[in-house]
Amino acid sequence: MQGVIPTDRFVKLHVGRTSPCCLTPWFASVMTLKTSASLRAEPKKKKKVSPMSEQLQRDRLKKRVRRLEKVPPELIPVEDLVTPGALCSKPVFEESERRASLLKEWCRYKQEQNMAEMQAVELALKSQTEALEELKLESEELYHASLKPDTLLFPFTHEGPVHTPPINKYEAPDGKYNDITKVFTQ
Repeated sequence: MQGVIPTDRFVKLHVGRTSPCCLTPWFASVMTLKTSASLRAEPKKKKKVSPMSEQLQRDRLKKRVRRLEKVPPELIPVEDLVTPGALCSKPVFEESERRASLLKEWCRYKQEQNMAEMQAVELALKSQTEALEELKLESEELYHASLKPDTLLFPFTHEGPVHTPPINKYEAPDGKYNDITKVFTQ
């Protein structure tokens, strides 16, 4: 039963085929997306506020503003605005050299990482072409089948016209247009 996948876990595609693609951790089908309860909820209705309560709130705000205008603003001492010299001093020569060497070391590390990745991709492509050549020697039919794209990997179907036929007696515009902007005068 290890190689058998239960049919209730299959995803029905647009073309009528079934695929176990949603069972892999690398693929999440669009058809498996769900909306949460909060997305389906109705917006809350606003309470009706009487004009008297609005007027009272405005009056309270005006009183607060008048009180704040009466109190003089509190001044901030100048010492709080000045940064200490130890914080804004420029780095010492040794510190700048250490930072430069650290930056160079980081650049070398990233370059080695990039080169290793490029070599891995080249090795994978080389082994793939060798495997395809061996398959071509074994069976021409299997070779051509392996070159076809896997339609179950990305279940995307698209139907529609490839080319649109021309419309008879259609005159293409020259780039001119009629200005229909409304002008209002008083």
